Amino acid sequence: MNRTRLPWLLLVVLVLAQIGYPLTEGQYRARLTIVTVVLGYLLSVGHALLSRGPRAAATLVVVTTVGGWAVEALGVTTGFPFGAYDYSGQLGPKLGGVPLVIPLAWTWMAWPAWLAAVRLTRPGIGRIALAGVGLAAWDIFLDPQMVTEGYWTWRHPTPALPGVPGVPVGNYLGWLLVAVVLMALLARLAPTSPRLDGVDTPMYALYLWTYASSVLAHAVFLDLPGSAGWGALAMSVVALPLAGTLVRHHQPHRVRA
Repeated sequence: MNRTRLPWLLLVVLVLAQIGYPLTEGQYRARLTIVTVVLGYLLSVGHALLSRGPRAAATLVVVTTVGGWAVEALGVTTGFPFGAYDYSGQLGPKLGGVPLVIPLAWTWMAWPAWLAAVRLTRPGIGRIALAGVGLAAWDIFLDPQMVTEGYWTWRHPTPALPGVPGVPVGNYLGWLLVAVVLMALLARLAPTSPRLDGVDTPMYALYLWTYASSVLAHAVFLDLPGSAGWGALAMSVVALPLAGTLVRHHQPHRVRA
């Protein structure tokens, strides 16, 4: 198989798995959640390996997977930086009180958020900040959905965003802080240039699919209109400029008479 097709294949399988999420419940939904995260992880790490090489892929894993686990372990032990919360046993085996699948989720969305920011901005603080926002905004969808399923709970869930009970505002601020730190490390350890040859398109598609499908799922299938609205607003900061840039790039150039 052509290596450039592998990310597209994994993306298609991932999309199919996510479409199945509203159609399941209970243990089947929990297992499908784990499968989905693993697919997303393989997609992002695999793309980093194929498009940027072993060093970039290894850096991505160390920074976002190992780093994601470390900050989650700190969080469940001390309550910093997300607030006091506890994981249930529904997401599989744990290490340090953290389900092993959780740090994989950090990597899954960190890579497309980073590449989207790379495409939209020049190197520097602005790129790091935009990438951090792009990753942290996803959590406005993720946390309410997972709390509703009982995968984790907050000991002090207030103050919360209007219409999004059960998740404290401080959690989102903690996500933003951690996301910016992770992106700063990626910028330092694995500097990345935009690819205009189409190699990064699967990651752009992943980010835009996550945005659109999350809005639809929360608004229509999961009965979470509050997170649908807040998530749509927050994630649009990256998703809409990215979509606009891709549309402009693929428009045919007009030749003057």
